[in-house]
Amino acid sequence: MDKIAVIQMVSQDDVLGNLQQARQLLQQAADGGARLAVLPENFAAMGRRDSAAMGRAEALGQGPILPWLKQTARDLRLWIVAGTVPLPPVDQPEAKAHACSLLIDEHGEQVARYDKLHLFDVDVADARGRYRESDDYAHGGQVVVADTPVGRVGLSVCYDLRFPELYSALRAAGAELITAPAAFTAVTGAAHWEVLIRARAIETQCYLLAAAQGGTHPGPRETHGHAAIVDPWGRIIAEQASGEAVLLATRDSSEQASIRARMPVASHRRFFSQDALRPAHTSE
Repeated sequence: MDKIAVIQMVSQDDVLGNLQQARQLLQQAADGGARLAVLPENFAAMGRRDSAAMGRAEALGQGPILPWLKQTARDLRLWIVAGTVPLPPVDQPEAKAHACSLLIDEHGEQVARYDKLHLFDVDVADARGRYRESDDYAHGGQVVVADTPVGRVGLSVCYDLRFPELYSALRAAGAELITAPAAFTAVTGAAHWEVLIRARAIETQCYLLAAAQGGTHPGPRETHGHAAIVDPWGRIIAEQASGEAVLLATRDSSEQASIRARMPVASHRRFFSQDALRPAHTSE
């Protein structure tokens, strides 16, 4: 049985400061025996409006985030799901950035890249009021799964949680664990976060690794927190309400297989979304 880690942060607008804090949290995960750790959405920066410039710099090899990720993974011998990083399409550094969730292996190599499919263009009854991710980011277009030492991992991000067809597609592509790095608002998180992460775990019979931002950020912005690890039966087996934290759990592949055998929902499915079930990008 392999250990997994989910990290909660309270990222600010200081990239280097955030990376330093993330390194300490990843070190705790590695020291705790984790083989794979998930960072939250916007782990390197919250409250900045220069995502396009940040993305271009990273794509051109002039930014701090990607070198830091690769070096940290190598140093800690740890697979890392880098919540989100702003990056333009490959070989198009001047194009609009995507909110990318990157899977980095223990040798510092990028194994997979998921460009966030669903963008948070929503009005919320909080201090900020209006969120328009599409002002800064382009929509992704692919479902992404990849093999890791802890099992086959499907990638998703935050607002994706409201669209179950994506998770059905990830399960159909063989996902055993699904990552959901997030920065849910305090208002929407209090209303829907727990029910969404548990529902996505139950319907896919996957471990749901829900990394989160949990505190107050520039903007102003307050995030809900409650980073969690949910098992395939929908039980929350680790959780942190607010502040920085490292959550550790062990994937029990035998129990997961038993759950799927006793309740074979994948073979019982009678309705399919053709858009969601386009051939998935896989990495093996």
